[in-house]
Amino acid sequence: MASAVAPPKDEAIFRSAEMSLIEFYISQEIGRDAVYTLGQLGLVQFRDLNSKIRPFQRTFVKEIRNLDNVERQYRYFFKLLLKHDIQLYEDETLIESFKLTQKKDFNIESIQVSPNNSIIGDHMTNATYLETRLLEMEEAVDSLETQKADLEQYRIVLQSGDQFFESIEQGNPELLNLSSSNGNDIETNVLSGGVLPSSVNYVTGVIAREKIGVLEQILWRVLRGNLFFKYLEIEEPIYDSQSKTKIYKNVFIVFSHGDMIMKRIRKISESLDAKLYDVSENEQERGAKLNKVNQSLTDLYTVLQTTLTTLQSELYAIAKELNFWFQDIAREKSVYETLNKFSSDSNRKILIAEGWVPKDQIYILQQCMDQMIARLGIDSPSIIQIVETNKTPPTYHRTNKFTEGFQNICDCYGIAKYREVNAGLPTIVTFPFMFAIMFGDMGHGFLMFLCGLCLVLNESKIDKMKRGEIFDMAYSGRYIVLMMGLFSMYTGFLYNDIFSLSMTFFKSGWEWPKEGWKEGQSIEATATGVYPIGLDWIWHGTENALLFSNSYKMKLSIIMGFIHMSYSYMFSLVNAINFQSMIDIVGNFIPGLIFMQSIFGYLSLTIVYKWSKDWIKDGKPAPGLLNMLINMFLAPGVIDDELYRHQGKVQVVLLFLALICIPWLLIVKPLHYKLTHKEKSIESSDDHETQHLLQSTNNNREEDGDEHLLEIEEHDQDADEDEAAHGEGFSDLMIHQVIYTIEFCLNCVSHTASYLRLWALSLAHAQLSSVLWTMTIKIAFGVPGLLGVLMTVFLFGMWFVLTCTVLVVMEGTSAMLHSLRLHWVESMSKFFVGDGVYYTPFAFQYIDLEDFTAAAKVNTAAAGDE
Repeated sequence: MASAVAPPKDEAIFRSAEMSLIEFYISQEIGRDAVYTLGQLGLVQFRDLNSKIRPFQRTFVKEIRNLDNVERQYRYFFKLLLKHDIQLYEDETLIESFKLTQKKDFNIESIQVSPNNSIIGDHMTNATYLETRLLEMEEAVDSLETQKADLEQYRIVLQSGDQFFESIEQGNPELLNLSSSNGNDIETNVLSGGVLPSSVNYVTGVIAREKIGVLEQILWRVLRGNLFFKYLEIEEPIYDSQSKTKIYKNVFIVFSHGDMIMKRIRKISESLDAKLYDVSENEQERGAKLNKVNQSLTDLYTVLQTTLTTLQSELYAIAKELNFWFQDIAREKSVYETLNKFSSDSNRKILIAEGWVPKDQIYILQQCMDQMIARLGIDSPSIIQIVETNKTPPTYHRTNKFTEGFQNICDCYGIAKYREVNAGLPTIVTFPFMFAIMFGDMGHGFLMFLCGLCLVLNESKIDKMKRGEIFDMAYSGRYIVLMMGLFSMYTGFLYNDIFSLSMTFFKSGWEWPKEGWKEGQSIEATATGVYPIGLDWIWHGTENALLFSNSYKMKLSIIMGFIHMSYSYMFSLVNAINFQSMIDIVGNFIPGLIFMQSIFGYLSLTIVYKWSKDWIKDGKPAPGLLNMLINMFLAPGVIDDELYRHQGKVQVVLLFLALICIPWLLIVKPLHYKLTHKEKSIESSDDHETQHLLQSTNNNREEDGDEHLLEIEEHDQDADEDEAAHGEGFSDLMIHQVIYTIEFCLNCVSHTASYLRLWALSLAHAQLSSVLWTMTIKIAFGVPGLLGVLMTVFLFGMWFVLTCTVLVVMEGTSAMLHSLRLHWVESMSKFFVGDGVYYTPFAFQYIDLEDFTAAAKVNTAAAGDE
């Protein structure tokens, strides 16, 4: 089927790549190898031919469950690595190979044959063996840790017993929460003789530090103060067998009398997870017991260290191979999940699959499949054929690292319809340019450009790092940041702004009077020429600078909005020509274009004309364009201040054209549908006959026992019905066209006004930058001496920090969001359909084991909550 010469590769950036529906016929014995090869290519988006079959009833459920169990075991191994602070080894070559697959940048010769089933079986056997071994070693370590903690606690209790009983012998115990109102005999006995009478007994133990206060209060209330309570804090944390972590604990001793009371004390202490120990009041017995405990601890330390060394040696060996094992199992699992989407023939010998493939990649696909069969040395070939279908293909735009960020901006709003103009291509220029109009400053743009340049130059290093969510967002849009900074430097040059200061690159077109004025007097400059490019620097600092820049940027925003919308609207013509929809050109595009140009195109032309005419030379004031536009609708033909000759007649004609376009938009397309589509009155009888034929066919197939194929064909019929375009009646189309007409006419007004945000944010950014400069570093320039130097250093740091945080980061984020809105709403609404389906081919992906473990933990917790 494949041709001898590979077809040229489609760039697929102006509009999505041409897709073909491919049908595969693969022998059952090489099905796994074929899918493994296709996973390395990353070209085929498989359709699920078994969507009506429940997941647990599919063919390869057993294999997937086994692989799930292996993944669970690997997650357990990884948790042990984290617990023992052992670094997982990640091979950069392996990661790069997965990234090449995702970028569709592969070499046919580098395609590998799938690993043997014996290798996967070895992974499963080794995982089970290692899990059993590690569980035993972990249990042994936990048991030894528990024994060690118990002995250490006992040693601390014995050492603390010296302090407890020594204070009693001195007759000055520290009594806590002791009730002295009832003549407590315990206190008297303890303090008087230094020796405990036979009626007084005690309980010693260790408890968590956060529970010591609770224990003390409960005992005091239960025993009504008839006790002597003392505790000491343990400086070092001790291993806790319940939480499997080290926590801080306290040693306590409780004196009281009576067997019933002592039993209560023990029950209450143990209910609060306290560990109780028997401690003799005799110092010699405590010393002998302490020596015995120290000897036991010495032996236990040796055994524990040996066990930990063995366990860590096992984990170090696992750490070197675990990532490779996990990636092998993850790929194997994805292969079987894909095989579950395949159907088979009646004899279960041939696997049948369907999938979408870029048309220019079919040749490579066939080559790789042939090469795979040749390597396996099998005679049965895999058959690939193109299927003619009316299903809507997925949308696939080829991007590189530069265009990917801009494409993602458009894809966040909606996926382009198959083969319609890609909004991501013009966004590469228009998005940073609209941003720069609002952010125009050479200094701020240069800082942003440096940030983007730093990310771009170090992208190979940063790409290998594990990035946080915010930093990953900045890194993904590094070229967007670079372009925004570059364009902001350009618009800042046109605005003649660098950190709110002007640049005197060229000679000014104005000249101040050299004499005939006094200090405090307002003077006027005289025009001597035309400034070569951008705004004249002499406007900075003048009384009417704000008034001038306000008027200039407001009109500029209207012109830029009109150009942006008109440029975007032309794409609807390109789409109509591509889809060969003449009615969309005649019924939508032409009247919409006339309506837009007759009002807002006319307004933009009058702005340019007003700028180009020398009104001072004519000796009359420039007419107001806002009143002109209002009178154009409210009083057609009436002109207060004439802008040009025959202005009234021109505006009446333009207004008439705009009004004519409204019924044109409303009627032409539904009328065309009415004339070209005839109603069929015999549809019900035809449907009945069709259903009868399908019923008889189904009965025959059931008698033949071919139930599996029947399910597949029923699925295909349902899919065709779901994916085929539903025919619209005249009433539906009429309602749709009414809504479209109202939205289009209103949006022409509202969207044009929306572009005034360019003026507002640009003005606000310039004023905020000027205020920041005036209130910080400019103050230091007027102070002489050492104080001036110190103020300059301090205020410069303050100015620079506020410039980066407020003007660059916060203002930049605001301008970026406004530019995003202008593209999503004002621009893309003129041509973008956005009902496409994203192209997601089956491809092996590198799965980070840490992220996978965290996600599995979250899913387990969510399942437990349900």
